Amino acid sequence: RISGGTPACLFNSFNFGFRRLRRFARDGVRMVHRVDGPIGVYRGFDDGTDRRIVELNASFADATVFQSQWSLDAHRELGLELREPHVIPNAPDPAIFFPPPSRQPRGDRPLRLVASSWSDNPRKGADALLWLDRRLARDVEVTFVGRTQLPLERVKVAGPLPSAELAELLRSQDAYLAASVDDPCSNALLEGLACGLPAVFRRSGGHPELVGGAGVGFDEPEELGDALARLADELEERRARIRVPALADVADRYLEVLRG
Repeated sequence: RISGGTPACLFNSFNFGFRRLRRFARDGVRMVHRVDGPIGVYRGFDDGTDRRIVELNASFADATVFQSQWSLDAHRELGLELREPHVIPNAPDPAIFFPPPSRQPRGDRPLRLVASSWSDNPRKGADALLWLDRRLARDVEVTFVGRTQLPLERVKVAGPLPSAELAELLRSQDAYLAASVDDPCSNALLEGLACGLPAVFRRSGGHPELVGGAGVGFDEPEELGDALARLADELEERRARIRVPALADVADRYLEVLRG
């Protein structure tokens, strides 16, 4: 129940017990469906999940929250219409993901570039990491945090880290690599930005919305060399343009939708 006694239920995508959800779906309860994807686009194959989400939405939802404008537009391009759409981005925990109090000038040392992903799906940017591993210039050091099946030799690989440890590592870097494909609203990218890292990002999914002017985009891995060189030259300028949604503001926007 929201302040004022308004009953509401927020349910996520398709990851829940259908029978349990039915218990909340009754007259007077505002049902809000949070979705991402389209799942078929994000995964690279269609297993029927998106159609199931649309069916659930039609059966239960009074309103829908998309995590990026790209996600909403991509659903519409596929003819997937969901009820009363709202766009609300994700936000990292500011108690964990925040910039360092100060930074040492980079000077002549290599640019420290970091990427992170819990999933080892190749669409999380495997092609970009492989390209960097095989053509890594001396003026760039790359660290990958998370799970990967890639045979990386020059890219430093750290296993999955708890959030606090990941944030500490992010704050020690200069820039973030967001190379995933059709990612609707990358939490990993938001965490990097929140730690003060301008991004070199694939122009795909919700990345351009999240980064704004705080980075340099690329389309194919072969463009990474030029993109990184430009980012290195404009590092402080790009850092000053970082804008990350505040968690409290995101919560307020959810409450507005839940209240109707």
